[in-house]
Amino acid sequence: MLFAGRKHAAKIAFATAFAVLAASPLFSFAAPLAPYTDSAAAPAASPDTGMVLVSASADARQALRWVVQAHDNEGLPFVIVDKKGGRIFVFEADGQLRGTSPALTGLAPGDHSVPGMAQRSVASLREDERTTPAGRFVSEPGHNLQGEAIVWIDYAAKLAIHRLRPAPPAERRAERLASETPDDNRISMGCVVVPVRFYETVVGPVMGRSRGIVYVLPETQPLASMLGALQLSQR
Repeated sequence: MLFAGRKHAAKIAFATAFAVLAASPLFSFAAPLAPYTDSAAAPAASPDTGMVLVSASADARQALRWVVQAHDNEGLPFVIVDKKGGRIFVFEADGQLRGTSPALTGLAPGDHSVPGMAQRSVASLREDERTTPAGRFVSEPGHNLQGEAIVWIDYAAKLAIHRLRPAPPAERRAERLASETPDDNRISMGCVVVPVRFYETVVGPVMGRSRGIVYVLPETQPLASMLGALQLSQR
């Protein structure tokens, strides 16, 4: 599953994104704003807020530059999940940042999904199997068995982006999302978990209405390996 998929470059205007990129080879941004916070008092995010990647890691910035320059998202909205940084970045189809937030990912480090996951239940996963696989995925909006709206990253692997849900108190999921460090963001069965408000104001409106592209950045291999594999698949 890792780095899978053949893509065709789409003809789409990236004027907004390239205007941002022009500031620096590694995306320096003028007048940075604070990243999204899951506060009831916070206004709903929109493409006009001028939000910037102030919280992005070097890997996330490099991945964004590659997606924009290669038009790899094929004219679709896209997401970058930075497991090492514990963050998610949601972009409109034209490369404009719609919002960013802390995110929870799989408990176990690793870039591959469990073999045969389609025939297994999520509850059957051992702790060392609870990974968030890396790669490029074509996402689709959908629902889980409880009727909750989610964004499927990989339906067969039971991998999705979804809201923070009630969980055993010992997992402290809300506290993990609110902490300043990504070191405690590893707790999920493999799904990408975001604050409720962020899902409802950013993820749902952007990724919950049509197909999109989700880039989950690797953590056991260099990012260049993933981008190189994706580039080869375009040929």
